[in-house]
Amino acid sequence: MSVRPYRDIERRKSRKIRVGNVEVGGDAPISVQSMTNTLTTDVAATVAQIHRLEEAGADIVRVSCPDQESSLALKDIIKQVSVPIVADIHFHYKRAIEAAESGAACLRINPGNIGSTDRVREVVKAAKDHGCSMRIGVNAGSLERELLEKYGEPCPEAMVESALNHARILEDLDFREFKISVKASDVFLAVAAYYGLADACDYPLHLGITEAGGLRGGTVKSSIGMGNLLWAGIGDTLRVSLSADPVEEIHVGFDILKSLGLRTRGVQIVSCPSCARQGFNVVDTVAELEKRLAHISTPISLSIIGCIVNGPGEARETDIGLTGGGGGNHKMYISGRPDHNISTEKMVDHIVELVEERAAKIEAAKAAAE
Repeated sequence: MSVRPYRDIERRKSRKIRVGNVEVGGDAPISVQSMTNTLTTDVAATVAQIHRLEEAGADIVRVSCPDQESSLALKDIIKQVSVPIVADIHFHYKRAIEAAESGAACLRINPGNIGSTDRVREVVKAAKDHGCSMRIGVNAGSLERELLEKYGEPCPEAMVESALNHARILEDLDFREFKISVKASDVFLAVAAYYGLADACDYPLHLGITEAGGLRGGTVKSSIGMGNLLWAGIGDTLRVSLSADPVEEIHVGFDILKSLGLRTRGVQIVSCPSCARQGFNVVDTVAELEKRLAHISTPISLSIIGCIVNGPGEARETDIGLTGGGGGNHKMYISGRPDHNISTEKMVDHIVELVEERAAKIEAAKAAAE
């Protein structure tokens, strides 16, 4: 237990698998995923989007394989990217086999539409032959007919039963390199299903609120659902599903994890909403800093507070801080201590410089220690 036990999160104990070179489950960091929305057959566009996701910090990227041309295109795509690629498979089990042969690190299959046990057996053989892991992807919108007849509607019990039935099939085929998701667009349904599944097995869990919506609404919905689960220690990898640029999914995913202290990447800005007391335009300043510091991957905390009501207190808790003062003259804090003054005209450039210098020192010390 830490000195601040109210911040402690005890993660659920799960077994560990690998998605390419990324560990999922066990004591591995919670990984952040996204999915391309380009045509997979457009190799150049798909590779370009994956590169953007890599730059944003994506640990794993999923690519849809709706037809044979797409699953075969994976071979060219995978050669040009660094992150592990998950092949998203629906309806056609042969696409999974082709994706495994093309070099996919993981196969995502939906038990509600992949087909018979014999077809699953062929997919498992391809996964074993090519070193792929798998994800059992249960979705409330595509549950098996017999489960809908049994329960009358998509419900947590039906989703957990679907997941465990499919897990049993893979176990019977002597395959255990898989993770499970039980996604729904209804936050209550998804969260309840994940709680039930977490109690019922020790497989790593892939979190998500599916079809969450647009950038703002989907972010809120995902944060409520996944935040609830992560706070309870449930979840080993996640994808924020947004009707938006996939890069935003990575940003939101990391922000959720940073808010809970589960993962640190990049600059975490603590800022006030601003009011009439502000000594500078806080909203514009934060927007500009977010843009100009997006390239920093080193964990650094930065407070931007418009006045002295909370500014000094927040600055004490962050690596670098700015508190608004009068007459266009503001106080900079370094490592929690007041250090020097800076004018409104120079402060953004100055803060960027300070953050970049601190990041460089941290990375240099890290390299020297290795």
